[in-house]
Amino acid sequence: MKLIRFGETGKEKPGILLGEKRLDLSSLVEDYNETFFENNGLERLKIALAKYSTFPELSSAIRLGPPVARPSKIICIGLNYIDHCYETNVPIPDEPVVFFKSTTALCGPNDNLILPKNSVKTDWEVELAFVIRKKASYVEEEDAMAYVAGYCLHNDYSERSFQLERGGQWAKGKGCDTFAPLGPFMATPDEIADVNNLQMCLSVNGHRYQYSNTSNLVFKIPFLVHYLSQFMTLLPGDVISTGTPPGVGLGIKPEPVYIKAGDAIELEIEGLGASKQVAVPHTN
Repeated sequence: MKLIRFGETGKEKPGILLGEKRLDLSSLVEDYNETFFENNGLERLKIALAKYSTFPELSSAIRLGPPVARPSKIICIGLNYIDHCYETNVPIPDEPVVFFKSTTALCGPNDNLILPKNSVKTDWEVELAFVIRKKASYVEEEDAMAYVAGYCLHNDYSERSFQLERGGQWAKGKGCDTFAPLGPFMATPDEIADVNNLQMCLSVNGHRYQYSNTSNLVFKIPFLVHYLSQFMTLLPGDVISTGTPPGVGLGIKPEPVYIKAGDAIELEIEGLGASKQVAVPHTN
């Protein structure tokens, strides 16, 4: 299944993507949130879809929101591609680098990127994200995939001057509003033949900066579920983003390249769709 949420910001309803058709499932499901996943929602939805075959079709022009409702947390893994470590001139980590994005950063896949006030170094990061299916605490690595609800495309936007030049606290550069566009959909694991072999790319104004494959992850999903669950309880609907490959603006030689108002950022992961954000200045 490919789950979508659609409608105005903050008023999204649940739906599903079947081929090119977007269908409204709000008659079956209240939302794709913690309660949904916690109460075996994916299995119940699959049964209901087999039983009922007719649902309202949505216009392709309707806005898509993030495919899961605001999670309890968005956990990100830093420096998780070997070549990205090289381009940023840092050692390959012995253990995952863990940081959080504010849940208020979450937005739809094609919403505008709002450049924060005083932003001078806003950067892009195409990433594979996954969603937690059920409560996870002290999970063994061999059992970890049973805790995965599905996969999403994510752009882990980062304001490098906030992140690296103001006390070295990553969360300050990661949690700005609109810095976590997610989707266009969440694909359940049966939709993806091999999550460890997905092509991924990102371009800015038509110039491709990132091109890699999830096979290059240092720490893969089963280990990440196991590892994170040793330090915190992962709740149903939580989003975990697995890190970005080489080609971020910070690493461009001879001079870094950063996002400016009017730039169009387009990204895609094989099997997980594409998204596009246009950068606009902060107006308040």
